Amino acid sequence: MAKYLRTSGITAGVEELIREARERLYIISPYLKLSDNIRELLNDKEREKAEVRIIFGKQELSPPEMSYLQNLKYVRLYFSKNLHAKCYLNERKMIISSMNLYEFSQQNNREMGILIERENEADRQVYDDAWKDIESILNNATDFSYIEAPKGKENEKTAPTKPLAPVQETVTLPKTKYYGKYFSSSALSKELGISKKDIDSKIEKMKWIENKNGELVLTTLGKSKGAEIKKGQYGDYIAYPETIIKELG
Repeated sequence: MAKYLRTSGITAGVEELIREARERLYIISPYLKLSDNIRELLNDKEREKAEVRIIFGKQELSPPEMSYLQNLKYVRLYFSKNLHAKCYLNERKMIISSMNLYEFSQQNNREMGILIERENEADRQVYDDAWKDIESILNNATDFSYIEAPKGKENEKTAPTKPLAPVQETVTLPKTKYYGKYFSSSALSKELGISKKDIDSKIEKMKWIENKNGELVLTTLGKSKGAEIKKGQYGDYIAYPETIIKELG
């Protein structure tokens, strides 16, 4: 049956829950600032190819943190503007608590939490009911996998400047002679299972983009192939038509 956790127990329980995740891992926390321990555990999940979904709700995610999470191929990052819940779960366990996944909270606050284990008959309905609510939160959240931070602003805190509406998991651009989905390089990285750095390198060799003073810019050839400059929540980025997937293949 459900187990009560104090602050230290929540911290240890969340780390154990992440470590034990094999199929899925969901992290739901309004404030998100990852400790070194959590980053190491997420790196482990990346090597294990576990599905990780992170939902945050406050506009204080710094570009370096955003960049770190977006470069993990098996992590998807979502923003839910009304989120106040704190919940962490894998396919077997769930912790619902007052504690954000925020290093300050773990070290300084007095928190309370409950551990729920789906394998226990008495806990299963609670787990399943919470899971249905999490699916609803996810379906109405904004997918940040297709939003990139602008160049040269790694030390600034950047956030959406207006309320965000739910979007699909791909960005659909106005119809041109190239139809279908469009992808940022981060999205292509997740789609093809290749690092963003390698994606950019391949596209540069194809002469769709070129490096000018340390910044990748769209070439005339890239434009002729259907690539476009789009405005995202964190500034302009290059959006590639899905035809590029075949060429990258």
